[in-house]
Amino acid sequence: MNKFLVTIGLATSLVLGLNSGAQAATNTYTVKSGDTLTKIAKKYHISVQQLKQWNHLKSDKIFPKQHLKITASSSAAVKKKSVKKQAVTTMTVNASAYTLSCKKCSGVTATGFNLKKHPNAKIISVDPRVIKLGTKVYVEGYGYAIAADTGGAIKGKMIDVYYPSKSKCIQWGRKNVKIHILN
Repeated sequence: MNKFLVTIGLATSLVLGLNSGAQAATNTYTVKSGDTLTKIAKKYHISVQQLKQWNHLKSDKIFPKQHLKITASSSAAVKKKSVKKQAVTTMTVNASAYTLSCKKCSGVTATGFNLKKHPNAKIISVDPRVIKLGTKVYVEGYGYAIAADTGGAIKGKMIDVYYPSKSKCIQWGRKNVKIHILN
């Protein structure tokens, strides 16, 4: 799959932003009395901004019995402390970002996952000799993800994190990050 790779020169010329969260497939959360967006975001290891964006919220007001989109991998959220206990392997990798901004991009990953149908999915491209396809991982600064794609430039301890927009890829840039392999 053709990918937009963010270059080091471009990344250093822009302010880097970190996003957290996890999204493999969407689920919903039913708001309970006393809930706030902040409490829900912390519970599922996502940002309030993501909750608002996914649910088209213009304010922080939510109501009991309201259904909010969240993520499947977040609903089985594992607190960061327990990630380290469960992790089979922790390694530092060089991470860049990619998106489907090209006209010829099919949007289908090496494992057959359709990113065009699930644009907010948390997917990483890996070298399958280092991280097996289908592996669940926690990428610091990105969140929970699935190793579901490969890339021609991804060799050795390198990954590409998927974002639905070119601007998010530019914000991510290229950096060394720790990843925790969960299965």
